[in-house]
Amino acid sequence: MHETLSVNRLAWKLAEKLLDNQAFYGVHASKTTEGATVIDAGVNVPGGFQAGEVLTETCMGGAGKARIAFKTYGDLSLPSITVSTDYPAIAALGSQFAGWRIKEGDSIAIGSGPARALALKPKAIYEEIGYKDVSDKAVLTLESNKLPSDMLIEKVTGACSISPENLIAVVAPTASLAGLTQVAGRIVEVGIHKLKTLGLSPKTIRYACGYAPIPPLCKDFEVAMARTNDAILYGGTVYCTVEYDDETALQKIVKQAPSGTSKDYGKPFLQIFREADRDFYKIDHNLFAPATLIVNNVKTGRTFSVGKKNFEALKESFGFGSE
Repeated sequence: MHETLSVNRLAWKLAEKLLDNQAFYGVHASKTTEGATVIDAGVNVPGGFQAGEVLTETCMGGAGKARIAFKTYGDLSLPSITVSTDYPAIAALGSQFAGWRIKEGDSIAIGSGPARALALKPKAIYEEIGYKDVSDKAVLTLESNKLPSDMLIEKVTGACSISPENLIAVVAPTASLAGLTQVAGRIVEVGIHKLKTLGLSPKTIRYACGYAPIPPLCKDFEVAMARTNDAILYGGTVYCTVEYDDETALQKIVKQAPSGTSKDYGKPFLQIFREADRDFYKIDHNLFAPATLIVNNVKTGRTFSVGKKNFEALKESFGFGSE
């Protein structure tokens, strides 16, 4: 399946855009001891919307597009990121999904991006979508407030079976504009992952697009992380085109997909997170979903629309004070 589509080769071209225009994108590239390239997109540099747009497309393995524009949420107008892909399973689950837990000393780094498709992390996803990349180059994306250690780079190159000079790692903290942009840009991935957990095979999704607000910048990591979650679960929309035989079953799956079906729904994520003792595993997993989903079944031509946006929760989360 899609043997000619290499997420790493496509993403490498995007990473080269950052490398060739570092001042414009507000990024800084450096080499590790072994010769791997690290692109800082917000740890010690400003980064910004443009870097965030390229970072989002890099996370999607070059198999999707990202664009920033204003959208309206109740009486709020906010910069928002719209992503679209003609390869939803590969772009979202095969590349963008933050599914690689890399042990780095006493801590765990969460890797995403196309390098996963070489290391097959986690393997079950690649078996389900029927995809494996073949490339002598790899691009890793990290949502982190520190640059990767030599140990992490060594683990990644080993798992990907590539030489260090053929690895580019792009790093942006959550509490940076590029970081906030790329996390909001995971809107389609969150929607597809939720549908998958409810029993919809990702291989039945032909096309997908979605949008979510980019939260206001805040230097506090916990607040920034909470805002990115709220952006998706209270302000995000996903549109999928599927090819599905059993429409009754499809309708049942779609109805369960929005964030509003969760028992934890309604409060700002920061409050939910703190009430769960800062333990993601104590939070109802049904919450991690877009606010609204629109699913078009090409087999019948029918379209289902479910969920609703929560403007008050967005306003509270994003720090809009009342006059």
